[in-house]
Amino acid sequence: MTPSRNAARTFGLAALVVAVLAAAVLLPRPASRIEARTLVAAGDMQWYRGNLHTHSLWSDGDDFLENIALWYRDHGYDFLCFTDHNVLARTQRWVDVEKAKSGRKAYERLKAQFPDGLDERTVDDRLEVRLRTFDEVRQLVARPDFLLVQGEEISDKFDKLPIHLNASNVRELIPPRGGDSVAEVLQNNVDAVVAQRERTKQPMLVHVNHPNFRWGLTAEDLMRVRGENFFEVYNGHPEVHNTGDAEHASTERIWDIILTKRITELDLPLMYGLATDDGHSYHRIPSRDSEPGRGWVMVLAAELTPASLIEALEAGRFYASSGVALEQVTSSSAGLEIQIRSEPGVTYKTEFIGTRKGANLDSEPVRDKDGKELPVTRRYSPDVGAVLATVEGSNAKYECRGDELYVRARITSSKPHPNPSEIGDLESAWVQPVRGPGAK
Repeated sequence: MTPSRNAARTFGLAALVVAVLAAAVLLPRPASRIEARTLVAAGDMQWYRGNLHTHSLWSDGDDFLENIALWYRDHGYDFLCFTDHNVLARTQRWVDVEKAKSGRKAYERLKAQFPDGLDERTVDDRLEVRLRTFDEVRQLVARPDFLLVQGEEISDKFDKLPIHLNASNVRELIPPRGGDSVAEVLQNNVDAVVAQRERTKQPMLVHVNHPNFRWGLTAEDLMRVRGENFFEVYNGHPEVHNTGDAEHASTERIWDIILTKRITELDLPLMYGLATDDGHSYHRIPSRDSEPGRGWVMVLAAELTPASLIEALEAGRFYASSGVALEQVTSSSAGLEIQIRSEPGVTYKTEFIGTRKGANLDSEPVRDKDGKELPVTRRYSPDVGAVLATVEGSNAKYECRGDELYVRARITSSKPHPNPSEIGDLESAWVQPVRGPGAK
């Protein structure tokens, strides 16, 4: 069972919870009083399920925009962002049906699902079809309860290292900016998104994609980027190495290093973790291709619009999931409390993870068998991103003891992922970090 907006709503709490939320968010409180924030569906605030990383025939995906959008709409999603590589679906583009990735499969599906107004032509005895633009697809598939968002995967590199960022709700194409180092390429591209957002006044979200794809990014690269506070802790592509290996840190390990350094040394905002599909293949699900339905975000927002969703994401009112659904999350500098929407016969383990004030923050380089330093995330003490507590069951609570720099949570179920990014993945969820009392 996968979560959807309707299933995630909690009824009967509306008046009381909305009043508490409004008071917590809007009203000033005495400095000595700990303010808690509760994320729960009530009143105008509802959970919306969405994917922020999607590819189509406009770049290296194997299906048409409209077919992909219909798949997500029919599988309980509330919003979907198209993020093809270095292109926006706004120009006139024709594809050879036989030469297109996946061949006639996508075309036959398109003819069956969206036959009206399909533009076809024959060139040198070969059938071509025009790709519908984003605006055309939005007219065909979007509804009041299903939102499509225009995005772009800004695909850059330094030397041979891929450096990819997603910009959601962009208005204009953002060409890759390049740079003289990995960190500079990252910052230049983030700056380009921020500049467009400030110039157009249109809400936009920028996030860093799959840091372990071809081992392109390190924690040290990511931690110093300004204006960018999101990255993919879980990406559904089978080739992005979410769990790392003997020489490379996992994405969660990278996350904890970034959080610790941003709080203790860099004076930068917390980094939030997203789960995405990065779907490219849509015709033989399930398989070991990069496919839809593996990871998503659940966003608590007032309405289903790009502005409302981005505002909620930037405020940390969301969790990432690969299958586990949450009823409620309460967070403050005093700790975290989580209520899981449990499934019959499934068990749950919640690990509260964080770094304590005074932890050993020294690091050392990773070296190969010949002693040569490798250009990978450095090795840090296990005190960085330690498991502070483990709780079994559908309700889990962690109370800070006073020295935590931050606390986040990972919930792992006993249920295998039906179509995992990595073989053996269990359905999981990731609760966003909160600053602890040790960060003051």
